[in-house]
Amino acid sequence: MELIVLGCGGSAGVPMIGGPDGAGDWGVCDPAEPRNRRTRASVLLRGGDGAVLLDTGPDLRDQLLAQRIDRFDAILYTHAHADHIAGLDEVRAINRVIDRPLPVYGTPPVLTDLENRFNYAFRPWSPPGFYRPVVVPHVVHAGQTLEVAGLHLRLFEQIHGRTLSLGVRCGTIAYSTDVVELLDEAFAALAGIETWVVDCFQRSAAHSAHAWLDRVLEWRARIAPRRVILTHMGPDMDWAWMRANLPDGVEAAFDGMRVAFH
Repeated sequence: MELIVLGCGGSAGVPMIGGPDGAGDWGVCDPAEPRNRRTRASVLLRGGDGAVLLDTGPDLRDQLLAQRIDRFDAILYTHAHADHIAGLDEVRAINRVIDRPLPVYGTPPVLTDLENRFNYAFRPWSPPGFYRPVVVPHVVHAGQTLEVAGLHLRLFEQIHGRTLSLGVRCGTIAYSTDVVELLDEAFAALAGIETWVVDCFQRSAAHSAHAWLDRVLEWRARIAPRRVILTHMGPDMDWAWMRANLPDGVEAAFDGMRVAFH
C-alpha cells in the first residue's frame, strides 16, 4: 500500500500571498528549494483494491495533475476548515472518470458544514453526465473502524484548538493533520504504528491549534514509531534547516512524497 502526500502546507500554503514584491511571503523558507513550496494538506491512501482521498483542499486540481491521479473511490474528511474542503468542486472531474457519484465520509458536524456550503453537490445524481460534483454522505465517528475501497481505516479523535479533527490509521501508517492535543484514546489507536505523518506547523513557539516540533517529539517518545514525517508545515519550516536539525527518524514531507506501508 502507498500514501501519497498531495500537499503538506498550512492553511495559507508556502509561499503565502504577499511578500515585498507580491510574489509570495516565504518566511524563513528558501524560495530556491523546490521542497519548500507547499500546497494545502491532503493525502491519498492507495491499496490494491482502490484509493481514498483524505480532504479536498483548494489546490486539489493541481495536486491531482501533478501526481497523475485521475480516480479514487471515496473521500474521508478530517474536519471542515476551508483549507481541507474548498476543493470539493474538483470532484466533478473524478465523477466523470468513474461515471458515478462519490461516497464521502465525515462526522455529523463535518457533513453538515459540507452540505451547507456545497448543497448542490449533495443533490441526487440525474444521469447521464456530471455538470456538478455529486457525492453521497456517510456518517462516521471517532473510535470507528471501517472498510473503504479495500482499505481498513481506524478513526480517532484529535483536538484542533477550538474544534476537533479525525486522525486516520491504515495498517502500519497513521495520518494526523491539524492536531494540537491527543487524548489517551488517540495514543491507543497509534500504538504499534511504524510511520506517522503528523502536523507540525512551526519550530518552537507553542500554537493554539497546531502541533510544533517540541510537541511532536514528545508524542514520538510515547508512541515510538520508526519513522515520523512532518506535514501541515508553515513558512517557519525551512527544508535545509530541517535536514540539518531534525533527529534521526524524523523528516519533513514534501508535495509528491510517496510512502510505502503495509
